[in-house]
Amino acid sequence: MEEIKPIHWVMDYETLTNCFIGVFQHYKDENIRKTFVIYKDRNDLPQFIDFLNECKNKNQWHISYNGLAFDAQISQYILDKQRQLLTFSTEDVIKCIYAFAQKTISLKDQNSFLEYPPAKLKIRQIDLFKMNHWDNRAKMSSLKWIQYSMDWQNVEEMPHHHAAPVETDEQLKMITEYCVNDVLSTKKVLEHSKEQIVLRQTLTREYGIDLYSASEPRISKELFLHFLSQKLGWDKGTIKTLRTHHREIYLGQCILPYISFKTDHFQRMFDYLRTQVIISTKNGFKYTVDYKGMKTDYGLGGIHGARDAGVYEAKAGYTIMTSDVTSFYPNLAIRNGFHPAHLPKEEFCELYEWFFEERKKIPKTDPKNYVYKIILNSTYGLTGDENSFLYDPRMTMQITINGQLSLSMLYEMICEEIPEAVPLMQNTDGLETLIPNSYVEKYHEICARWCKMTMLELEHDEYSKMIIRDVNNYIAVSKSGKVKCKGAFEWEDLDKKKVAVFHKNKSFLIIPKAIYAYFTKGVKPEDFLAANQNIFDYCAGVKAKSGWYFELRNIQEGELVSKRLQKIVRYYVSNRGGKLVKCHTDGRLIQVESGQWLQTTINEINETRPFDSYGINKSYYLDQIYKEIHQIEKEKSLSFTQLSLF
Repeated sequence: MEEIKPIHWVMDYETLTNCFIGVFQHYKDENIRKTFVIYKDRNDLPQFIDFLNECKNKNQWHISYNGLAFDAQISQYILDKQRQLLTFSTEDVIKCIYAFAQKTISLKDQNSFLEYPPAKLKIRQIDLFKMNHWDNRAKMSSLKWIQYSMDWQNVEEMPHHHAAPVETDEQLKMITEYCVNDVLSTKKVLEHSKEQIVLRQTLTREYGIDLYSASEPRISKELFLHFLSQKLGWDKGTIKTLRTHHREIYLGQCILPYISFKTDHFQRMFDYLRTQVIISTKNGFKYTVDYKGMKTDYGLGGIHGARDAGVYEAKAGYTIMTSDVTSFYPNLAIRNGFHPAHLPKEEFCELYEWFFEERKKIPKTDPKNYVYKIILNSTYGLTGDENSFLYDPRMTMQITINGQLSLSMLYEMICEEIPEAVPLMQNTDGLETLIPNSYVEKYHEICARWCKMTMLELEHDEYSKMIIRDVNNYIAVSKSGKVKCKGAFEWEDLDKKKVAVFHKNKSFLIIPKAIYAYFTKGVKPEDFLAANQNIFDYCAGVKAKSGWYFELRNIQEGELVSKRLQKIVRYYVSNRGGKLVKCHTDGRLIQVESGQWLQTTINEINETRPFDSYGINKSYYLDQIYKEIHQIEKEKSLSFTQLSLF
């Protein structure tokens, strides 16, 4: 962050029907804050315009949450209309700003072009919402949700509707404090995003493309376009218009010639896939193979298979081999010449391979290493994105189908050539297999043959234990002591407040933490809970979608009392409290926590409050922890003797 000079501001606006508030916080110094208000007899417009002009002239950036689509639009509008606005009455100034704000929101809701695209903004912007890709449907997150995710003390929604007039100084103070809370939490997001900012700063300077607010897929798209344009000598604008559309995709024509199987299980699956015709990549196909005690599912999204829930340990004389394909999808394309039909094969493949080879030369501490990783991984996804110049769904199918089939070949080779091999899991780009130690050399020999056949590379490790709930939720303990947690058992990145996982739901983090401690360290859940006094670990978050809202209901003096809550609610399960209910405008009601359990909402947390005063119902948490443990241990860690019978 130190390289961005001289002064920059984290900011937010509140535009109401008869009031405007702007809060600007120095991006480093907590003691420097500017607040501008236009309301009744207070008109800070002249000072506000002077400030905006100073930001423009002195290259002072504005840092916001979703600012490109709202706050920056208002800033530029005021700069454009400043002479006219200065002649207006306070009331008319507010009306103009409010009308423009509502127009901007309407354009955004209609997916229409905004008044000011980034190139027309005179004040430079960093939009943390877009940069972290929280505008993506799969990661869509409001600032309030991010506040919850990063354990912000006050998860507060706007306390006053924008269309309702502000009538008192107390209301004005309340809205201003709300705006300050938003700005301070945005500043905290900025601090968590420091590495992402530095990366984008480096790329912007090197390639002359403004990537400060760019998500990782956009970085991939922009840099691939940059290098492709140079390599082909084609204009970027021309390349951006290119796409390849298919009415039908015959999977049999996508399959590589080396793909073959020996067993009926896989041959039937292979015969099925070869006959499939894909009309829409959104629908695709489903097929399941049950082989050696493990069911494996095939589909357009990839391959997924795991044994029944259980604890699988490598007893004396055995090991769990885990093998992952190095940059699986990129290398499938590179080694087999897959390319979008509208781009020259040789040049595209040479460029794609160049990114892969260059990345191997660059230390992982260098930001460029990560950039090339983004490009390699995102390019596959962009072949299935109609908004991308790499769009060619046939290439997407070539990668996913051959990825599944080639990994299944390895799966079959290992299990057929090592009689005592027990498949445990396979997922997209790798697999885990329990084998006798005496067959480790044979295992590597099989993998080497597979690598020679496919022209791909494998990376190997050995696990001592796998705790499996299903293919997407497991804990794997390597012989070196390193532990990998996936799905419902992931907690470390959430606990460390890594910005990359803020869009996820960290509800009741105490549960995966306790399960991890139980399976990897032998700590009893009761003892773990007794030692953990972090209130945030016991909290959950819920958000209401369109048509829904939350109420907290309890009995007071024999009567049912309901309190309507905001759209995002943070709560914990308590000994005393009420029932948190999700309500629909059509009358439907759903208890957030069914059964006897009571909840206490806690959108605002005072971290100095004694932990014992919260009245946490630890029975609830123990119940949930033991449910997970019993689900996994229902067959109580099948012994290897049992496993070897499969």
